[in-house]
Amino acid sequence: MNDEAHLPQASTLDVLLERLEQLNDIGTSLSKERDIKRLLEQILLAAKTITHADGGTLYLMSDDGNTLRFEILRTDSLGIAMGGTTTDAINFPDIKLRSEDGQPNNTLVAAYAAIHKVTVNIADAYSNNDHFDFTGTLVFDKRTGYRSQSFLTVPMRNHEGDVIGVLQLINAQHPQTGVVQAFAAEDQRLTESLASQAAIALSNRLLLTQLEELFEAFIGLINLAIDEKSHYTGGHCQRVPALTMMLAEAADQTFQGPLAGFHMTDEDRYELKIAGLLHDCGKITTPVHVVDKATKLHTLFDRIGLIDTRFEVLKRDAELAGLRQQLALRPVVEPAGEAAVRATTQTTLAELDDDREFLRAANIGGEAMSDADLARVRDIASAHEWRNPDGLQTPFLSADETENLCIRKGTLTAAERDVINYHIVATIKMLEKLPWPRHLKRVPEYAGGHHERMDGKGYPKGLTREQMSVQARIMGIADVFEALTASDRPYKPGMKLSQAMGIMANLKAGGHLDPDLFDVFVKQGVYREYGEQFLSPMQLDEVSLPS
Repeated sequence: MNDEAHLPQASTLDVLLERLEQLNDIGTSLSKERDIKRLLEQILLAAKTITHADGGTLYLMSDDGNTLRFEILRTDSLGIAMGGTTTDAINFPDIKLRSEDGQPNNTLVAAYAAIHKVTVNIADAYSNNDHFDFTGTLVFDKRTGYRSQSFLTVPMRNHEGDVIGVLQLINAQHPQTGVVQAFAAEDQRLTESLASQAAIALSNRLLLTQLEELFEAFIGLINLAIDEKSHYTGGHCQRVPALTMMLAEAADQTFQGPLAGFHMTDEDRYELKIAGLLHDCGKITTPVHVVDKATKLHTLFDRIGLIDTRFEVLKRDAELAGLRQQLALRPVVEPAGEAAVRATTQTTLAELDDDREFLRAANIGGEAMSDADLARVRDIASAHEWRNPDGLQTPFLSADETENLCIRKGTLTAAERDVINYHIVATIKMLEKLPWPRHLKRVPEYAGGHHERMDGKGYPKGLTREQMSVQARIMGIADVFEALTASDRPYKPGMKLSQAMGIMANLKAGGHLDPDLFDVFVKQGVYREYGEQFLSPMQLDEVSLPS
């Protein structure tokens, strides 16, 4: 017998080579896809393409390995496209692999292929009723007028040999005539090869997704630790990333002006998202009494209470001194003298009450203090003396209390502000210690730049606008706006949109914020989109900015 008679014709070889090249191209494409839904969709569409199948279904194994769930469903001739990136969800019930008593479900083709890890190739479902249950298929055909004929069902096994899904193709069509035919042996081999590549690509993607979820969970733990240390900052760690991504997407959709060339891939978005989540991770090193310093005298508690006690001691001493003077006058019966002593005592008590109320107001730190106010704090510190618990005459205010009460604006001393500012240095140090993969290499730069200014007067590095990435500049705007509008700060209420945007406009003019990004922030209404999601209705007033 002439062996050459059994060799494929040249045209058939060309077709096979073309299909193999197509399979290789598909494998390369699958390995690059990051989105799970699109990946699953590509797997099914690729299998349909190389086998000329009219329809197909892709199932995934449940986490417990007991069921197969529908993920993607396509039937071209009926115009059916469900699952995946479509808006039509698949509402079919999951396929159980075992009965209640643990027996394998060998009646359904997809279940059989998954359980036994074998390919099932059926030339005509209507002729295989003795082997498998096609009741559902027959009902579908009767309802739609379709004729489900050939089936190719292939288990998708990962690198460990475990079935992670099932690929089922329906009705192979002749490439030229379109007539439905059985799936050929080469169709089966190509589909099995594709299923193997797809399973590995899917396993890798699922593994990467799980690692990303684990990584984000660790980030969540850091933010939770910050939140538990201070409930004033925990919301900030969640809101800044959200606002960052809103502004980044708005910039990405800008096709005119200086930002027309700024566009992000999915990897870019993920990198910026991670930077946003980690932008304040250094706050875990900041002492809680500084982070939560709601008043000037606050440490672990508000020391204004100690000063109140001292005032009460001074008032008691003044009253006792007055009573002693009155008693001394009793033997000579001098009503006028007693009245004068009482008046002096009442004047002293009123002055002490006035000084106390002044210090209580100064302690809040809401309004900027004038030079006269600062001088009055120092006068009170030295003018009054009190006997401390050791019985020693002591200045009324300690040097530390005087320094804190003389803070001109806000509640932090210069040293405490340095402690707060150090969190960004700590953030950079922490992030630069991590072995970032290539697609996350810029996280430290993005996260570490949100306190820099466009004019180079920011911290910690004093970078100018030209030395910063667009992403770092985006985070700078997000960080400032969130701080202005946040209603969970210990030292101020959340500003209304109009007030916050007025301040932001001044910061832009003063070289603090990026002018081009701020224009996007305004013109595309990012501030209002954020406000509607995160601010109270009372803060959502009208904003009018000069053009």
